Amino acid sequence: MAQHSTHPGGASRVRRRALLGTAVLAVLVALAGLAAYLTREGRSPSDTAAPPPSSPTASLPSAAPSGPHTQPRALPVPPKTHDPITYGKAAVAALWSYDTRAYSQPELRKALRGWLTKESKYADPASVDQAVPSAVLWKEMAANKQFATAKVNEGHFPHAFTQALQDDPGAITQAYVYAVTVSGKQSIRWKGASAGGAESRSTTLAVQCRPNHSCALVGVMPSVAP
Repeated sequence: MAQHSTHPGGASRVRRRALLGTAVLAVLVALAGLAAYLTREGRSPSDTAAPPPSSPTASLPSAAPSGPHTQPRALPVPPKTHDPITYGKAAVAALWSYDTRAYSQPELRKALRGWLTKESKYADPASVDQAVPSAVLWKEMAANKQFATAKVNEGHFPHAFTQALQDDPGAITQAYVYAVTVSGKQSIRWKGASAGGAESRSTTLAVQCRPNHSCALVGVMPSVAP
């Protein structure tokens, strides 16, 4: 049962988290596109795109496991790149992966938060935290030495996002936040299992790539934009 904090700072933290999430959405609303998608408004896909195109494959730190005795994996480290799609693929691979044999739940949360932009008015850490299993669930998974790996198949700018950039190319120059949708597969294994489970997944991220700066994560969008 949820408990309501009487500490005056508790309400402030809740309001701040809501404002951070709103800030991420506001950036994309300013670019149109995703706002229309997330409110379920119809929009025709565009075949032309202002941003650079995606490559179907890329070398990423995470890959599908080769067997039940796969070696423990290190905590994810963000890549140094100026390409929002390359960064988005790496970020999704990190978000879909975990290894209870190698590190704790707080360590993974801290590592993933390290991918976030240092510009606090855009960063949405709560959306990243939600990608990490809860402390209670982590304890249960750790007892079974459970781990998950990711195979990223494709990344692209959502159709609505590219159309919005076409309509107003200058809009992105305020925050340089790009929407990136990534598709792939998450595979899960655990102690003593000769086989594990796998499922196809897709995630839309907000990625910031300012000129002359490496890309950084803004947050995970609540819905997948095609």
